[in-house]
Amino acid sequence: MNKIQARESQNVEYKSSWHDKYLEWICGFANAQGAVMYFGVNDEHEVVGLKQVDKLMEEIPNKIVTTMGIVTEVNLRESDGLDYIEVQIEPSNIPISYKGKYYYRSGSTMQELRGTALQQFILKKMGRSWDDIANDFATIDDLDKSAIDYLLKNGYENGRISKDELDAPVEMVLQNLNLVNEEGKLKNAALLLFAKKPQRYFTCVQFKIGRFGHSEADLIIQDVIEGNIIQMADRVMEVLKSKYLTMPIRFEGMRRIEKLEIPEEALREILYNAIAHKDYMGAPIQMRVWDNYIEVWNEGELPAGYTPETLLERHSSRPRNRNIANAFFKAGFVDAWGRGYKKIREGFESAGLPMPVIESADGGVRVTFQRNNANGSQTNVASNVTSDVTSDVTSLSPVQLTDRQKKICELIKGNPQMSASEMSPVLSVAIRTVRRDLVLLQKMGVLIREGNTSAGRWVIVQKEN
Repeated sequence: MNKIQARESQNVEYKSSWHDKYLEWICGFANAQGAVMYFGVNDEHEVVGLKQVDKLMEEIPNKIVTTMGIVTEVNLRESDGLDYIEVQIEPSNIPISYKGKYYYRSGSTMQELRGTALQQFILKKMGRSWDDIANDFATIDDLDKSAIDYLLKNGYENGRISKDELDAPVEMVLQNLNLVNEEGKLKNAALLLFAKKPQRYFTCVQFKIGRFGHSEADLIIQDVIEGNIIQMADRVMEVLKSKYLTMPIRFEGMRRIEKLEIPEEALREILYNAIAHKDYMGAPIQMRVWDNYIEVWNEGELPAGYTPETLLERHSSRPRNRNIANAFFKAGFVDAWGRGYKKIREGFESAGLPMPVIESADGGVRVTFQRNNANGSQTNVASNVTSDVTSDVTSLSPVQLTDRQKKICELIKGNPQMSASEMSPVLSVAIRTVRRDLVLLQKMGVLIREGNTSAGRWVIVQKEN
């Protein structure tokens, strides 16, 4: 059988026959990045042909138009006497539904959008974000003036707000920050940032902190921080310093120095990212504090086309909540150029700590970073790095490794620059599985990553027993 040369496209699909169910796929591709679909071609790109092709050439475009209201280019192709059909689907700038349902192509899966996911999708197609929606019932009296003053004070000190704006009326400040609509109604962002009781409007405006022992079931203490989000990072830092983190004492001459075990500027950057980019229709932000490391998770997928690796490289800023991100920028809390994780990297490197591990998890983003213990010595593995990898992988750590994790260490021992995509075929597992193991090995203190994503290397760590 002849194989076809597919048209260049971000997505190409091959179907050996036509079924009306594939109209859902066409809908999903139109709502995503578009695609080219071939019917009468199998998964090996071999032309197997279609029956009643003339009838299909008439039915397919008509069904697409009548059920979805979009026009696609449908072409009849031929190879060695066998007919097949090519359908070119362009991405739509408006939401497309099929029989009242909305489909979306994400990665290799076709999803039906429902609930909050559908709402977010429609808002995005309209060029708006959730925090841009106005609330019909809230008024300026529901806002905390001290929270607004807090933003103005920080913005002035960071050179992002002029002195004249410090004394501006509240209404003008809100307008300048794009926190009211044309009718003067407060947007969701204004209530999240400044409301006296934001939980009255949004139940998940919370930051949960838990201290864990040996397992998830071993919860030692916990705190829930509530209130407006412009001051939330400060409140979280106060609780962390008083109950969860250590501030080892050292002396320089006669001067007593107490420095937080985690680099404070970098830690604040992690908190600001979680707060500003959270999906506020989802679960609260969650921080899990363990003996050796800390995890911070916020609900909300990464922007389309972004991976955790993207955040560690030079990238454009694409905030989920545009108005909130703008307010945080005006206050001097975040950058507008996607440099947040660069600042985090620099902070951890200057403190002699490994770069935090970033991963997509449970519908959100999780950042994991290692910490120092109570007596000030590092529980992270950076100080115990050896350039000569031990020949006995099983002796690397007192933790128990799976057979696959041991094989990963053996591969890295032979090639420290080896990527997850290169390990995948050797181990006969999916890339996602390899990446998950690499994250776990970093959490356990067996591996650290040196350098950037494209030019870095893995270092196996010899931990002291």
